[in-house]
Amino acid sequence: MNLSPTEMDRLIIFTAAEVARRNRRLGIRLSHPEAVAFLTDEVLVAARRDMPYSQIRDMASRLLTSDDVEPGVAEMVTMLYIECMFAEGTKVMALFEPIQRGQQPLLDTVVPGEIISPPDDIEMFTDLPVVTIDVTNTGDRDIQVRSHTHFFETNRALQFDRAVAYGMKIDRPSGTGIRFEPGVVKSVRLVPIDGNRLIRGAAGLVMGALDAPGAKEKSLELARARGYLGA
Repeated sequence: MNLSPTEMDRLIIFTAAEVARRNRRLGIRLSHPEAVAFLTDEVLVAARRDMPYSQIRDMASRLLTSDDVEPGVAEMVTMLYIECMFAEGTKVMALFEPIQRGQQPLLDTVVPGEIISPPDDIEMFTDLPVVTIDVTNTGDRDIQVRSHTHFFETNRALQFDRAVAYGMKIDRPSGTGIRFEPGVVKSVRLVPIDGNRLIRGAAGLVMGALDAPGAKEKSLELARARGYLGA
């Protein structure tokens, strides 16, 4: 018997769902993987039985409540996308907040992954000098620049003063960024890259210490040769 990767995934889902069903029979509250496997398996079987899409979604919303799962699991399963095989072909079933609130009081008010921060604003990079430059996207599609990127080495279609941006990154929290739409001028705040100030990778314009003798001039010359606007 030769099984495709999709069929192997289906067997894993079924096995985990069977564990969830046994735990439910024993009165054991389901973990996150067990709850997801149980919901997914029930939906996939209903699709194979050719139940209408709307009926399956309604059925899935009544399978589990917060009484059936471990504390915090309902808050973790806010959205579930399931690729189902119907008689007419494959469709994606979207379940939004499929685990409803149960009758029992919640045992824990802390939501997994919740960020609990002080009430006051948190100031970033307060001890670093800030420069503001105007940036124009001369390309034909949006360009996204992340917070950790050496701004000097960003997309060559971005028009700005590359010399000013050398050794700088955008003044944004980690994991965020700025989107530049075609033809739109945006003012961007930049702060110096801190730490050991070594840049490797990126666009390959630096590949070493930012503050090494002649590094900035060499990088600008390379950027001009490669067609980076503003160099």
